[in-house]
Amino acid sequence: MDNQLILPAFYLPPVSYFSVIQVSSLPILLEQYEHYPKQTYRTRASVYSANGKLDLIVPVQRGNHGHTQMKDVRISYESDWQRLHWMSLQTAYRSSAYFEYYEDDFAPFYQQRHEWLFDYNELQLQLLLRLLKITRTVGRTESYREDYVPALDFRETIHPKMDYAGDDPKPYYQVFENKHGFIPGLSIVDLLFNHGPQSRMYL
Repeated sequence: MDNQLILPAFYLPPVSYFSVIQVSSLPILLEQYEHYPKQTYRTRASVYSANGKLDLIVPVQRGNHGHTQMKDVRISYESDWQRLHWMSLQTAYRSSAYFEYYEDDFAPFYQQRHEWLFDYNELQLQLLLRLLKITRTVGRTESYREDYVPALDFRETIHPKMDYAGDDPKPYYQVFENKHGFIPGLSIVDLLFNHGPQSRMYL
C-alpha cells in the first residue's frame, strides 16, 4: 500500500477532496475498515442554495456505529431523503450553466436504492472522476492500519469541523454569490454544475 493516496469514501465530496486527488497523481485507496465516524463528509455534502450554505445528509440505519466498520454501514430509507436531496440540487443549480448537462448522470443516485453507504459513495466517486476527466485507479483497503507511511493519508484531514488549507481556494463563480458572497468548502458538484469541463483546470 506504499505510494497510495488513502482517502475516506465521502458523499458528494468537497472540492478540496478532488484537489488532493488532482495534485497527488497517486492511485486511490478508499478506507473501508475504519470505524464509522459521525458528522463527517461520509454522510454530508454542502451545497449553495438561495438561502446560503445547505447541508445534505444521508441518513444511516441506527446501531452501535462507533464499532461499525464503514463498509458495514447501511443507508436508511425511513425518510424520503433521496427525493429531498434531488429537489434541493435541482432548486440550487437549475440556473447554473451545466446542471442540465450532468443531470442524467446524477439522477440515478436519487432514484435507485443502495444498501451500503460505502458502495454508494464509491460509485459517486467513480462518476465524478469520469466527469472531471481525472484518470485514477480506485481500490479498497484490505484491513485497518493506523498509518500508511510513506503513503499519503487523508482519512482525518478533510472534515466539516476542521479548517483545511484546501478548503480556502481562490473564488470561482457561484450562482448565488451576489446574495451571500463566495462560499468555500462546498461539494464538488457546486464547482461542476457552475463550470463544467473547466472544473478540472480550477482544481
